[in-house]
Amino acid sequence: MNLPGSIGAQNLSPGPVPGARAVLAPDEVRLLTEVGFLAAAAGDVPRAEAIFGALGRIRPDRLFPSLGLAVAWMNAGRAADAASLLEKVVCADPEEQASCDAWRGFALQLAGRSAQSRSVLQKAVEAHGDHATFARSLLGLDPDMP
Repeated sequence: MNLPGSIGAQNLSPGPVPGARAVLAPDEVRLLTEVGFLAAAAGDVPRAEAIFGALGRIRPDRLFPSLGLAVAWMNAGRAADAASLLEKVVCADPEEQASCDAWRGFALQLAGRSAQSRSVLQKAVEAHGDHATFARSLLGLDPDMP
């Protein structure tokens, strides 16, 4: 998915940077993540790509760098690209994977791929957890129901 003007999914997290955990303290990673999500919320793709691309190299085992980039793309009208990116994400943590599925379902919904969105969101609902409430609301179900 090498898109013009983007880093593409395969470049988001090309692997860990040797010694990267020593480069940034957890508070610094958290601050950069917050700044990245501010850029994503504004649809500022170039800044979000730079920030989340770097965070993806530092924390390749986590969802937040891919999710941040996907949110930026959704807010910039590139929901199909966001769905494609999130489809490639494989999380070791089942809770993070279910959260990824809920966000991918949202991206698919924004991209107009309703049937696929419902299928992915239903999978997130069945996994339970915090993301299930988000997925249930996107399906038009009562978010408070189990």
